[in-house]
Amino acid sequence: MSAGVLALPSGDGLGRLGRRVAIRVLVGILVLLASATVTFFALKLTPGDPVRAVLGGPTANPSPETIAATIREFGLDRPIAVQYGLYLERLVSGNLGVSFSQRQPVAAVIAQQIGPTLQLTASAMIVAWALALASVIGTTRRNRVLSALGSGLEAIAAALPQFWLALVLLAVFAFGLKWFPPQSRDGFAGLVLPTLALAIPLAGFLAQVTRESLELVLDQPFILSARTRGLSDLSVRLRHALRHAVLPGISLSAWAVGSLIGNAVLIEVIFSRQGLGRILYQAVTRQDIPLTIGVTLVVTVVYILASTIADILFVLVDPRIKAATR
Repeated sequence: MSAGVLALPSGDGLGRLGRRVAIRVLVGILVLLASATVTFFALKLTPGDPVRAVLGGPTANPSPETIAATIREFGLDRPIAVQYGLYLERLVSGNLGVSFSQRQPVAAVIAQQIGPTLQLTASAMIVAWALALASVIGTTRRNRVLSALGSGLEAIAAALPQFWLALVLLAVFAFGLKWFPPQSRDGFAGLVLPTLALAIPLAGFLAQVTRESLELVLDQPFILSARTRGLSDLSVRLRHALRHAVLPGISLSAWAVGSLIGNAVLIEVIFSRQGLGRILYQAVTRQDIPLTIGVTLVVTVVYILASTIADILFVLVDPRIKAATR
């Protein structure tokens, strides 16, 4: 089969792919349990009084009766082991509990906020891959100066802190040039700056690993064979070399999805954008244990799904893995 043709696995291969996905799901369940456990006990050990946080913060002056009622309402009068067991029981049944600070179901709060975060994450991933591929395809082994320029820019981009880049973009393009709104609301214009803040450093990482892989692929015999058939350099890179070169980037993308959502905490705060990141920040500062754990679990689920998709893409893209699943 030609190296440039993408074919689906056979029936037996699909069965083996299904087993790979099943194993990934089982591992994901264990990761979810570990994530819920670590977050639960970490918040319990955090200094502060969650009851005061529920009743309005340190400046509040609730009566002893109100404090006692709040403790009973949220089950905070029970031993930690009992609270943990009850929480796991609710999680298994799909009940994320009630937010301390917002007094509504955690699932409802997350449902209201997850859309903007997923939109920002998806747009940042797409832009990051577009920038990375443009740099790698356009500069790798073109000439010494162009290749060095592309590699240098990728290294600089990868080293940029996303929160610092967000502040620079905000100062230059929102407050200075006034090309984009300083607050990220609905609409394309409000999405541009936070997307770039997340995408540019990630593009640097993706480009670095893809460039290194492409350098190795361009020396392979099947690339020389493609060139001898009269294909243009761009066609060889896009049709034959790129599908092999992107495999390390696909693996990195699975990690990047979780990283993007995590970094969205600061980005959403800086751009006054709604989303899981901003809600998580507020939940932690208010010691809202159910909401904090709920958001953490959602982020973990997204990361697990991204890792599963990366496994499937590996099988579909890499002919060596595809052959092994037949």
